[in-house]
Amino acid sequence: MKNELVDVYDANKNKTGKTKIRYKDTFEPGEYMMGVQAVIINSNNEILISQRSPYAFLSPLEWECNGGALRAGESSLDGLVREMQEELGITLDKDKAIYLKTAVNGYIIKEIYVYRDDISVDELEYPDNEAQNAKWVTIDEFMKLFNEGVIVANVNFDRTDYKKALELLNSNI
Repeated sequence: MKNELVDVYDANKNKTGKTKIRYKDTFEPGEYMMGVQAVIINSNNEILISQRSPYAFLSPLEWECNGGALRAGESSLDGLVREMQEELGITLDKDKAIYLKTAVNGYIIKEIYVYRDDISVDELEYPDNEAQNAKWVTIDEFMKLFNEGVIVANVNFDRTDYKKALELLNSNI
């Protein structure tokens, strides 16, 4: 667990000018930190998910769409690119990110972006050892895993989001 400095935001995603140490400092009511998540969908309309390491601080061995917390001074897209590099060893192009939605989980406001990419899971690396495996799944498989409780609870992605993601990706061709 690293002592990461994060900016404090209000409910409207405005920086308050304060910072806190993630996992150490308490967030008061009305204070939030920002997070990001990438939903990568391939040309077969499958979703890339990765399995968290058994040593992960949160949700070990569960599956997820990758992302994480923004560090102090970092933009959402810069944070997303960093997280994907750290967790999967891939470099996403910020210009290809398509905003999907914002979700709130407790004191975390998370911006979710979709990407169209045919990444080979055999070529993924796991530099920070937070993830250990990855695979492509259909939306039916994704929802089955979610309903079985093996997808990280705060993934914030479902069938409705999937339909919207496909519409966004197809309109951006």
